[in-house]
Amino acid sequence: MEVAEVLPEFADAFAFEEFNSMQREALPALLESDENVVASAPTASGKTALAELAICKALADGGTALFIAPMRALTNEKEDDWDRFETLDYSVYVVTGERDLNPRRARRADILVMTPEKLDSATRKHDSRRYDFVTDIDVCVIDEVHLLDADRRGSVLEVTISRLRRLCDPRVIALSATMPNVDDVAAWLDAPEEATFEFGDEYRPVDLNAGVKTYTHGENSFADKYRRLYRALDLAEPHLREDGQSLVFVSSRQDTVQAAKKARDEIAERDVPMGARGDYEFHTETKDLENDTLRNSVLDGVAFHHAGLSKNDRDLVEEWFKAGHVELLFSTSTLAWGVNLPARCVVIRDTKVHDPLEGEVDMSPLDVLQMLGRAGRPGYDDVGYGWVVCDGADADKYRRLLRDGKEIESRLAESLETHLNAEIAMGTITDLEDVMDWLETTFYYVRGQSKPEAYDFPNLRQRVRDCLEDLVGRGFVETGEELSIEATPRGVLASKYYLRLETAAEFAALCDRVTDGGTETLDADDILEAVAIAEEFDSVSARQDERDAINAVLVGRETDDFDAGDRKVLAILYGAASGSIPAELRSDAWVIRQNATRLISALGAFLDRLAGPHAANLARRVEARIENGVAEDAVGLTAIDGVGPGRASKLSTEGLSTPGDIVGAGIEGLVDAGLSAGVAERVYEGGQSLPSIEVDWGNFPETIPTGENEVCDVTVRNIGEPARAGIRVTVNGIEMSSTNTYLRDEETVPVGVFGADADELEYTVSVAFPEEPLLPLEERRTVDVA
Repeated sequence: MEVAEVLPEFADAFAFEEFNSMQREALPALLESDENVVASAPTASGKTALAELAICKALADGGTALFIAPMRALTNEKEDDWDRFETLDYSVYVVTGERDLNPRRARRADILVMTPEKLDSATRKHDSRRYDFVTDIDVCVIDEVHLLDADRRGSVLEVTISRLRRLCDPRVIALSATMPNVDDVAAWLDAPEEATFEFGDEYRPVDLNAGVKTYTHGENSFADKYRRLYRALDLAEPHLREDGQSLVFVSSRQDTVQAAKKARDEIAERDVPMGARGDYEFHTETKDLENDTLRNSVLDGVAFHHAGLSKNDRDLVEEWFKAGHVELLFSTSTLAWGVNLPARCVVIRDTKVHDPLEGEVDMSPLDVLQMLGRAGRPGYDDVGYGWVVCDGADADKYRRLLRDGKEIESRLAESLETHLNAEIAMGTITDLEDVMDWLETTFYYVRGQSKPEAYDFPNLRQRVRDCLEDLVGRGFVETGEELSIEATPRGVLASKYYLRLETAAEFAALCDRVTDGGTETLDADDILEAVAIAEEFDSVSARQDERDAINAVLVGRETDDFDAGDRKVLAILYGAASGSIPAELRSDAWVIRQNATRLISALGAFLDRLAGPHAANLARRVEARIENGVAEDAVGLTAIDGVGPGRASKLSTEGLSTPGDIVGAGIEGLVDAGLSAGVAERVYEGGQSLPSIEVDWGNFPETIPTGENEVCDVTVRNIGEPARAGIRVTVNGIEMSSTNTYLRDEETVPVGVFGADADELEYTVSVAFPEEPLLPLEERRTVDVA
């Protein structure tokens, strides 16, 4: 059955001309019905085409499709791969946390691509103009729906799909690797029997011979890596000698590089005939690689692949592996979920992985099965070989996994309070019965009916009551008349900023200790320490080889109460703020830094709501320092479009450390500071686009007799762009008034001057911008008491 015959107008959207047997079987349910569809099929059997068929039907009907990719790296690959739809005049738009959202493009997109986390965040804000596009979805494709069973991420996918179905009730197409309880997923999604497919191993294009191999575990974890590597090479070698390719999965980016280096030496020692050093044309092609280590390696037929490589280098490695130039490839797990890159032999060298936020953890069973599913090259091999290399103590666990597969469980119970708080904050739950109605839309409810004892299903209502009482007790929810429930400001902020409830409680407690009139008690150290001990970092661990670097960064700071993981996070944040993270900490720094900036932004929102704009401005400045690595006095420069870390530091060393300095210097002064004329003009215009404050003290007295009072009007004038501002007036350090306003032109603040029991009164007007990393403007006047 040819694609052009079935979908003539979409024939160019597919990467092949003819449907395989699995695709033909599912085709009527996808194209001739509007029912939800669940399909479970072996890896590499062509599931992606099922997604594309459903998308084509939605587009033909004038609808919008949403594709949920399991990880962020794959959203970018889908964007590239679906250029085929762009050629047919259908737009594809990727929405991820690493890109600035263009709401207009999102609304106009025909195909949206998102991760579960980003969709969760967007649906929580569906009633805002920025994210309203998520309520206009006609078909939702869930790629790898078995991620429901993934630790922490699974519950996000589960509640997000339930929420999306309540918001706009799209048609749902759920695709999965082989799973024993596909009927439970179908029951959750209301997919009828005729639209539920469980394709067995007979639909694999190549048979899979999978097994477990053990190695002798030693005392030294570093040496163990090489023991496992030699074991992996033992398994790959027979296939390499027969011109078969091998794919070896390891635990980290760094390990892909080190394993490839060692493997090249070992292969040469074993005299395995590999490599293309005599191929002049290929030798010339390798000059296009940006990574020098990779360039030297691929000529010997060995390569490595991970998300840290440039897109150019990843694409070339994938192209050369498909062409057979690369015969042995070392990769992280990302490749297992992404590109269809099969090999005759697949070896999982590492079953434990280091997660920057979780420490040393077992690889997910889902990842193991996904990786092994890459074994066997359609059209080249009759059999694919997959091996798990592990310690003898774990062998039986992996043998059972390979034999029986993995039933998909719900993970919602592990984070029920967090997700329940989010629903209450959105207003979708207003009493106990609403909670029960919500739960009935979840996979947790379906799975609980299948395994009531394991899920403690008979006590579900009591569990919900306990959960609500806990939320009330911790200040996230409050009860009203007739047992109604609604979110407090704390609960709303926790949901909006995607916080764990323990972290939100700590942020609220910090706000309780700080008032906007007393921010001299709140400093950057307080912000960084609150983030370092956040629950989101509770599993971060400090390896032995990192401890000296951590101590060096934190020398002289009071961190005795912090555990090793907290100190590591704090050291990375201080290093990021100064622009110099020690080399020993850089492998985990990117992930920790990304999460920390999100948390600081959330803390800023807490401070803004519960403590005031000056405290929020401090958090915004700390956030900008972590993002840019600039000195405190120059952080305001980063608010200017076109001024990044390097340019901010350069201008600061020339004595231009604030946007006001930039505007005062003018274009000519910026050129004198080392900028080109074109850049100087853009930076100058950027400086003018920010708020700029003047304080007019009016007829403010210089003296006042003891016992007399006088009320004066002080005018705060904004001669730049409008912005939200906090205006605070203090006398001798004690707050007199505080105003939170949107400052378009000017604001008049009444200031009482009184003859007090003091020789001198120092009045300070301070203006801070909670949404900009600008240093607060402070002006003072001294009044003598006669």
